[in-house]
Amino acid sequence: MIDLRALREDPDRLRASQLARGEDPSVADRLLGLDSERRSALTRFETLRSEQKSMGKSVSKASPEERETLLVRAKALAADVKAAEAEADRLAAELERAVAGVPNLVEEGAPEGGVDDFKVIETVGVPRTFDFTPRDHLELGEKLGAIDMERGAKVSGARFYFLTGVGAQLELALLNMAMNQAVAAGFTPMIPPVLVKPETMEGTGFLGSHADEVYRLPADDLYLVGTSEVPLAGYHAGEILPADALPNRYIGWSPCFRREAGSYGKDTRGIIRVHQFNKVEMFVYTHPDDAHEEHLRLLAWEREMLDKLELPYRVVDIAAGDLGTSAARKYDCEAWVPTQETYRELTSTSNCTEFQARRLNVRFRGEDGKPRFAATLNGTLGTTRWIVAILENHQREDGSVVVPEALRPYLGRDVLEPVG
Repeated sequence: MIDLRALREDPDRLRASQLARGEDPSVADRLLGLDSERRSALTRFETLRSEQKSMGKSVSKASPEERETLLVRAKALAADVKAAEAEADRLAAELERAVAGVPNLVEEGAPEGGVDDFKVIETVGVPRTFDFTPRDHLELGEKLGAIDMERGAKVSGARFYFLTGVGAQLELALLNMAMNQAVAAGFTPMIPPVLVKPETMEGTGFLGSHADEVYRLPADDLYLVGTSEVPLAGYHAGEILPADALPNRYIGWSPCFRREAGSYGKDTRGIIRVHQFNKVEMFVYTHPDDAHEEHLRLLAWEREMLDKLELPYRVVDIAAGDLGTSAARKYDCEAWVPTQETYRELTSTSNCTEFQARRLNVRFRGEDGKPRFAATLNGTLGTTRWIVAILENHQREDGSVVVPEALRPYLGRDVLEPVG
């Protein structure tokens, strides 16, 4: 959630952020109005309560003749105090709800506009020119005995799948390679729970505009996570971290679940857009002043993985109107998919500044010893969708696939051969 003190000092920043996102800038004035009403109500309550305390002392010192009159006044004052407290609480709750619905402030420099207004920062590698008609990842996966969509649908429904044989081995190899790279860079490996409480899901900002993409288990009041960002963000909820321990870098491996609501007709073939997948995710708690540079480091680690896999890709700066609720800035890396003749997202890294930490109450002690909210960041380092780009970009005419050299020690083979 946003900082009300900062809003009072510079409301134009929120107005500009809302405009960049394509949302209502007048929310700044509504918040300021509610904040003013709440503070006035709180002042009235505290004034009346102070008067009530003074009245209590007067009653105890009053003569019998005066006491009855004072008691009548005290009773009326007690009712006023109770009403003033209720009004202050009501306004505080209304303000809290209003603030919770406001997305993070967009970082200066992020492109304005919507989903198609991203800025291409850099294009790496040249898409391969084939001297044969390339197969798509599903046809390749079936020839290799690696992907079984038909039985996935039989068992679980549309957009579910089995990774079989070398498909399962390929995913494990890819994700182990990502984990090892992160651990070598100083990340702490984590396998988190994938069912979380409502306050954890709400705290990360996933129950706002994206709530319809989240699976919920009503009987248990728990949510299935769409990324290990969620449990890792909640890992230090309600804690004060030692400042000298920052940044706290975690690398989480988890299955992820997404309803993909509203995406019918999009990428329904194969494993590009599915309901369940595995992912290795970087998550960082750091000092807010260091968040921008840490964001660039996360992007660099993502690019390192893509370079190892010898994939052509581009880096894009996501436009403000396409940012998630929690993100102030987001960079995606999109790999070339030959059969689609376009780039598709493989990684995403977001700087969430102090937005999630405020909601989850994650703090550290500053140099003055006072608690401050930390900044949180996240970034993808490997996921099931990467198999799409690996198979399609490294295929051969006979349906075999050359394994990128960096991946061979993890997979134990140089080439994936058709099984039939």
